[in-house]
Order: sequence, then structure tokens, then C-alpha cells
Amino acid sequence: MEEIIIKPVIAKELLESLQTKIEEEKQVIVHCCFPASPFLGNLIRIWNSTYLLDNQSEHKSKLIHAENISIYPNWTPVPFMRDFWFTLVFSGLPRDCKSFDLKEVIPEEGGFFVGSIKRNSLDVYRVKISESY
Repeated sequence: MEEIIIKPVIAKELLESLQTKIEEEKQVIVHCCFPASPFLGNLIRIWNSTYLLDNQSEHKSKLIHAENISIYPNWTPVPFMRDFWFTLVFSGLPRDCKSFDLKEVIPEEGGFFVGSIKRNSLDVYRVKISESY
């Protein structure tokens, strides 16, 4: 006896609306390196007001999760003379975004900034962190 397989038919409108949801759920992963420092007692943290700013539009991707770094107001000690790595996960960027900035928008000096990060197809990046002044 031959088994008959019936494939479901999904309405075109439903598929299109689901595609929008899939794009909304995309995330951007940024592995960040805070370069080794010759100073003892360095501390590091990230503020929730850290964004990926699309260079071609007004879009801001929000910070969703931070791994291996404390969120303001807490601090994480940085190892003496060793590069310190942490990972930030952001909400998705627009499909047509070609490059973006990582910017920590804070009410004091010294926020992290990495400018003009070139977009790639995986949306996974490795950057070296510097402070903006």
C-alpha cells in the first residue's frame, strides 16, 4: 500500500507576514576585545544604552544581552596585561544596512565606540573596543 503525502498549502499573505517576523528576530553578535592594559585594577562595564547605529538610516539596534561583562552600575575586573573579551547581542539590523557603528550612549565621558563596522552575511563580528571622547 502506497502512502500518500499531502503537503499543506500556506497562504502567500501568511508567508509574507512570517518573513517579516523572522527578520525582526534576527540578532547581531559582536565579540569585543578590550586591549591589554599595563595598569592594575582596571574595571569595565557596559551600559544598556549601547546601540548599533545603521550608517545609512536612523535605525538603532538595542542591546539584548551581554556575556562576560557587567551591566551598569556593576563592574567587571579586567585581567592585568591580557586582552579582555566579552560578547554583546543586539536586535537585528535592517536588511539594507551596509555598515554600522557600535556606540555606548552614556551621560559621562569614556563610552565605547567602534565606527563603520562593515556588515557581513552572518551578522557576527569581532571588534577592538576604544573609548570615545
